[in-house]
Amino acid sequence: MIGKIHKQMSHDSWLFSKMATPEYTPFVFLLLLFQSSVWGVPVCQTPQESPTCGYKSCHATKPGMLNVHLVPHTHDDVGWLKTVDQYFYGDRNDIQHAGVQYILDSVVDQLLKNPDRRFIYVETAFFYRWWKQQTDDMQNTVKQLVNEGRLEFVNGGWCMSDEATTHYSAVIDQMTMGLRFLNDTFGHCGRPRVAWHIDPFGHAREHASMFAQMGYDGFFFGRLDYQDRNRRMVAREQEMLWRASESLTPPMADLFTGILPNGYNPPEGFCWDQSCDDPPIRDDPDLEDYNVDDVVTRFLHIAHGQALVYKTNHIIMTMGSDFQYENANLWYKNLDKLIRYVNQMQSNGSEVNVLYSTPSCYLQELHRANLTWPLKGDDFFPYADSAHDFWTGYFTSRPALKRYERISNSYLQTCKQLEVLGGPISRKGPFGAGDSETLKKAMAVAQHHDAVSGTEKQHVANDYARKLANGWAHCQVLVSNTLSSLSGSSAPRVYCEHLNISVCPLTETSKKFSVNVYNPLARPVSWPVRLPVNGTAYSISDAKGKAVDSQVVPVSQATAAVRQGRGYAVNELLFQVQAPPLGYSTYSVSLLQNGPPSPPSPLPRAPKAVQNKFLRVTFDPETGLLSSLSNLETQQTVKLSQNFYWYNASDGNNSESIQMSGAYIFRPNTSTPFIISKTAKIETLQNSVVQEVRQWFSPWVSQVVRLYTDSRALELEWTVGPVPIGDDLGKEVISRLDSSINSSGVFYTDSNGREVLQRRKDYRPTWNLRQSEPIAGNYYPINSRAYIKDDKDQLTVVTDRSQGGGSIQDGSLEIMLHRRLLYDDVRGVGEPLNETSDIYPEGLVVRGRHLLSLSPPATAADTHRPLAQEVVLQPLITFTDGELHPSTRLEFSGLQAVLPPAVHLLTVSQWDQDTVLLRLEHQYQASESKEHSQPVTVNLQKLFSTLDVLGVSEMNLSANQWKDEMTRLDWKAESGEKPLPKRGGDPSVWEVNLKPMEIRTFLLRVRQR
Repeated sequence: MIGKIHKQMSHDSWLFSKMATPEYTPFVFLLLLFQSSVWGVPVCQTPQESPTCGYKSCHATKPGMLNVHLVPHTHDDVGWLKTVDQYFYGDRNDIQHAGVQYILDSVVDQLLKNPDRRFIYVETAFFYRWWKQQTDDMQNTVKQLVNEGRLEFVNGGWCMSDEATTHYSAVIDQMTMGLRFLNDTFGHCGRPRVAWHIDPFGHAREHASMFAQMGYDGFFFGRLDYQDRNRRMVAREQEMLWRASESLTPPMADLFTGILPNGYNPPEGFCWDQSCDDPPIRDDPDLEDYNVDDVVTRFLHIAHGQALVYKTNHIIMTMGSDFQYENANLWYKNLDKLIRYVNQMQSNGSEVNVLYSTPSCYLQELHRANLTWPLKGDDFFPYADSAHDFWTGYFTSRPALKRYERISNSYLQTCKQLEVLGGPISRKGPFGAGDSETLKKAMAVAQHHDAVSGTEKQHVANDYARKLANGWAHCQVLVSNTLSSLSGSSAPRVYCEHLNISVCPLTETSKKFSVNVYNPLARPVSWPVRLPVNGTAYSISDAKGKAVDSQVVPVSQATAAVRQGRGYAVNELLFQVQAPPLGYSTYSVSLLQNGPPSPPSPLPRAPKAVQNKFLRVTFDPETGLLSSLSNLETQQTVKLSQNFYWYNASDGNNSESIQMSGAYIFRPNTSTPFIISKTAKIETLQNSVVQEVRQWFSPWVSQVVRLYTDSRALELEWTVGPVPIGDDLGKEVISRLDSSINSSGVFYTDSNGREVLQRRKDYRPTWNLRQSEPIAGNYYPINSRAYIKDDKDQLTVVTDRSQGGGSIQDGSLEIMLHRRLLYDDVRGVGEPLNETSDIYPEGLVVRGRHLLSLSPPATAADTHRPLAQEVVLQPLITFTDGELHPSTRLEFSGLQAVLPPAVHLLTVSQWDQDTVLLRLEHQYQASESKEHSQPVTVNLQKLFSTLDVLGVSEMNLSANQWKDEMTRLDWKAESGEKPLPKRGGDPSVWEVNLKPMEIRTFLLRVRQR
């Protein structure tokens, strides 16, 4: 496109300041030197070729008529029945006929044949692959289609993320990646105006909040509970204003939300894809089977029916479905005819006008209608498509993949931070070429609604895990390069990824090694380390040479069994490490003795109590189970027991419904779960580092109750599997806590790891629920925490992955840990959820942790907020063998000072050569904490220890617009309240204010010191 000028994100107001020194006072000046190519920012056109994309490119509609917006689209899963690669190339069509490269080829070809035609595309993961393979001519052709609004991107993330099982940080990352590619490639015409989640199985409030902060004008989805939809249709409330935060000032997290009329499929009888059987429009009156009159009549009937359940004289129809438009000619030829023949009826008095459209053009018409819209404040979980079909199983499905995705997120954030802290040497250094891009893409793909959700076929789940492992291998090189550069030690680094099952060849054999602990949080952490060893005594010193208390304990039977011969350590070395913010600390470990005396054997009975200075836990001597939990600081005690149970999964052989439990659907046969054992066999270990009670319930269920010396949380490490199916019964395994807390039918869960929502048994805030599944209909997604409380006590459980759970009885909290099912639930995956592997041919074994805290409700967040962040972004532990060189730098922090406790450093990521993307987050909700739910200020120039910050500009959450240029359509709620005044400004250019739950995104111009 000749004559296009590159303009730096249309802003040109980069602010620079000289660092304050005794000689200079800071001053600020403007710098207008940067070229777009450095920044990866939108491109603007010269005036003479002003593009007509977005809202300007919409076809005219007819006032006084019913306008039917036809939206040609394809829904392309980034992996489901086939892997991402198989879907892109159209491989393995024996599984499902689908080839995304042919869809894009065919659509572009057909758009060029008629300028009226429109198409929307969603999944950047696929579009990016296709784009890379196109010639310059084809790329220019596509740019023209985009500039004219004929091809429009909606949603625009790398994938269409799941909403129940994803963590907000990973969702923001994958959206940022997809939207950046569209920005870099197409400029502002590539920026989607509409969020589009047509397939996810229920909708999270935090997602709506994020979309609002990313600058989307509206949001459309396809699935919601059948009872909710029926009520909304009658009340004409299928379009609403979603107030997606209780903390952020409206309209900051307000999002106009519309429910599509037919999921995301075309109306019945109007599917003209090669995968469909509906008759084409036969419009030659001389030939047999002329059907134009019939088609028009049926279409008008459907349109008038649909108009009855929506509020304006505009309705939308999704003309497409899964992997459609591989032969786009079939669709467009018939759509052209449909539009022509329906609109011809206007001369006979018809008041229906049909047009090619896009979701944003439809949204624009709703906005022009200038109506008030109903307000929604809760979320859309759980989702049921009929009385016995609750999609609450996938909250837990594939628990090992869910954990691997979560730990991979921690790896990725660490990798991105170390890329910034290390500078160019991180990508090309002593250990070779490393990158963060491979893991970014793998993580982005893993957010898809058939990936981390656990609703894909087994071979696809394996592929997601393989991609994550490959991404981490690339990051390991980068991490090694940076740690080598920062520490001055070129010793090879060893990564032990199986420490959770006590496998690490280096520590099992080495007599002297060092442990490097990198902490990705912006505050110091204290973290328990357990290393597999064969010695019986070790000496450990910290970075200052001070001795560290350590203990050696025997490996438990459960751990020895779960290793399956992958390691041979007989003992575990336990010690507590401290690591500085955004930095590392190094510990030296030396073997003192190899032989006897071996570590003290565990006692074969439950202690009366274990306690440290914060908590006291008692056990029932008869059963070996927990009996109470006390917080010694606040002097509160609750009765508390915990045990494991399983629900018998429905096999569909049932008088009420033939629905089976499967990857998506949770449907237990009865409301009473089966107890695995009323008593536990016990072993107890108590030493200066940890007190642990090892509970053995059955050959396939065990647990360790651990209390570390300086911990305010009680750890329950559960190990479940192989789940036995010799009795031909599918099983859904839960851990249930029963307490004396008077919770009155209410419990609380987080939304995508951020704001917490209240859940009430057998109740929905927006409609009168007819409850037909007393267990599954009361399950909700738990991303990082759930709690129950009364006036005095709050019991919070922090999880290490996304899980499903509920509070079925007062004082009770149950969390599903593992599912092994024998039937497919007929939602398309075509496979029972019955996971095995080469290592576990008898069935998958899963291990995880629940962290329990007890607090007064008013201060509970002060414990669970930092605790949950520690679990999500846990320290990375690496090893070097032998003696370290004396000049090695044993401790480092990338920050000049610890950030305030309310502030979480969400993103530190290399953006371009001398720019860094920074996100700062206030991690408390309004009124959640007396101490921390207050505004805080952070000075951007006093942030990093190794970087000078020379310039700053604020961006929207997804980093694809300048913040001060982000304008959104405004919507009026029926409640008629006045919008609140805009936020107060920052104290200065460098000092930024954060209010509760606010995330602020900055592009920093930096120089390595």
